[in-house]
Amino acid sequence: MKLPYAEPYKIKVVEKLYRSTQEERTKWLKDANYNLFNLKSEQVFIDCLTDSGTGAMSDEQWAEMMRGDESYAGSRSFVKLKNTVQKITGYKYFLPTHQGRAAENVLFSALVKEGDIIPGNTHFDTTKGHIEFRKAHAIDCTINEAFDTSVYHPFKGNVDLKKLEKVFKENPKEKIPFIVVTITCNSAGGQPVSMENVKGISKLCKEYGIPLYFDSARFAENAYFIKKREKGYENKTIKEIALELFSYGDGMTMSAKKDGLVNMGGFIALNDEKVYKEATVYNIMFEGFITYGGMNGRDMGALAVGLDEATEFDYLESRIEQVAYLGQRLADFGVPVQQPFGGHAIFLDANKFVPTIPQEEFRAWSLAMELYIIGGIRGVEIGTILADRDPDTRENRFPELEFVRLAIPRRTYTNHHMDYIAVALKNIFDTRANAKHGYRIIDEAPIMRHFTVKMAKI
Repeated sequence: MKLPYAEPYKIKVVEKLYRSTQEERTKWLKDANYNLFNLKSEQVFIDCLTDSGTGAMSDEQWAEMMRGDESYAGSRSFVKLKNTVQKITGYKYFLPTHQGRAAENVLFSALVKEGDIIPGNTHFDTTKGHIEFRKAHAIDCTINEAFDTSVYHPFKGNVDLKKLEKVFKENPKEKIPFIVVTITCNSAGGQPVSMENVKGISKLCKEYGIPLYFDSARFAENAYFIKKREKGYENKTIKEIALELFSYGDGMTMSAKKDGLVNMGGFIALNDEKVYKEATVYNIMFEGFITYGGMNGRDMGALAVGLDEATEFDYLESRIEQVAYLGQRLADFGVPVQQPFGGHAIFLDANKFVPTIPQEEFRAWSLAMELYIIGGIRGVEIGTILADRDPDTRENRFPELEFVRLAIPRRTYTNHHMDYIAVALKNIFDTRANAKHGYRIIDEAPIMRHFTVKMAKI
């Protein structure tokens, strides 16, 4: 008999969870203005709001925390992190930041001007927010297959090269400071980008003289999918795949709270000295000195270890297979989800789950509320609320896909928690015909409204 799979780690510390009642959750949600971001952590039983900074660190990372050098300039923890980043990415220049959106803020401050156009594969909320805040425009060039959750495509995060070339042809080169490729593509359902596609993007960028940057929050998960799904990479290590992938680009931003396996941190890595020098100005203005950039020495040390651990196959297999386990349980129940399953999360297709709720009443938001009430499970809407308003017309943007994302923290929950989530969703799915009305906005911020928006039930 073949031995069953077992996680390549054991649990050393546990944290108690409070089992609330449906009545309590209903009241808490109303008090939170029907925004899951406003809930207190103790009011949540299973927290799938994000996989960003919510994972468990290893004993080696905690040991490195104790060795942290908190020198303001020239810290040895900085040197260790810089060397690790250079080894994994191959990029010459390195700037630490306190998290991914800070890296975007620093880099985009140096490169993005009003009226610019930044193509990419379904930019995530902070990326698009930083672009539009600067009165520039994000252009989605993702392949069409990404927008049909029932279609199987091994790399739904891929950029459509014809769409991308159309953007290049129709706009002056000086208006396109770079293209950003998100690996894996979060907003499309945690979907990977193939090495073949990255090569094609790189070739096109070189032809038109446009730099290629990666939003690399989940680059290790992307490398895992390349190893498992793309011919010619099955015998390569994750580190070898990552190094090749980054070689086709000019630089990257990184939210280290994902594939860095830390609770806080980020960085920029580049090959262009001119861009690096421009970015250092903003790094000092917004983050701190260039050898700490908003991070403690101990956090930089833990990140160096985390990047090394996250680019090992055994860890990635455990992490991604747990996500797939939840996805398969839901698929077996008939619950509509983005397939194939993503690397960091399961994305519920609210268009198919609750088509009875009008899109203008925010059906994905409504589904996320119901999941919390029924099971105490906190997910997040990746739909009309997150899509925000058009910066020119101020009308709501209605995306093709209305998702509820269930992001799974790394090395945190067991498969029994996955079973609990699956059954809670099955119970909601079985009664979905009763869902007739959603929510309306009563107060919102002018940009990235989903974090603080106040809603009311219709």
